[in-house]
Amino acid sequence: MRRISISIPLLIAMVIMTLACGLSSCRISYKLNGSAINYDLYKTIHVSEFPIRAALVYPPLQQEFQNQLMDAITRQTRLQIIDGNADAEITGEITGYALSPQAVGEDAYATETRLTITVHVKYTDNINPANNVDQSFSAYRQFSSSLLLIDVQDELCQEICDELVDLIFNATLGNW
Repeated sequence: MRRISISIPLLIAMVIMTLACGLSSCRISYKLNGSAINYDLYKTIHVSEFPIRAALVYPPLQQEFQNQLMDAITRQTRLQIIDGNADAEITGEITGYALSPQAVGEDAYATETRLTITVHVKYTDNINPANNVDQSFSAYRQFSSSLLLIDVQDELCQEICDELVDLIFNATLGNW
């Protein structure tokens, strides 16, 4: 019996070529556009204004929320936002804007304050009513009570709106 000897560099080259050929024939692909929408059926969406119906009112909140919601739809879907009748509709209102003390210090004063924003959303799917959603969403951020709300309000509202938009998108258009 004759023994075949193969050099180490040749063996390594053969293994690499075998792996390269094997891996090139397999492909893993992901579609991460943030939604599971059938674009053959759904082409348009209508997003109404979200008026503030909360006891406390921070006027820039309405525009901030609406802009972020429409930006998310534009970025994560191919739906065209239109006025009037559409394949899907998102309506709602900002129902809560509240401050509440969270942590109490030794002197019996709050050391942390929580800002909570609540939005009631009605999603109407005019093609498949089984997908309709009528739900309230809330998100909050805490901040030190040593800070004035006016100093942190813009940043907190932006962060809270980001979270609310994600929650709403996932519950309506995300179909997770």
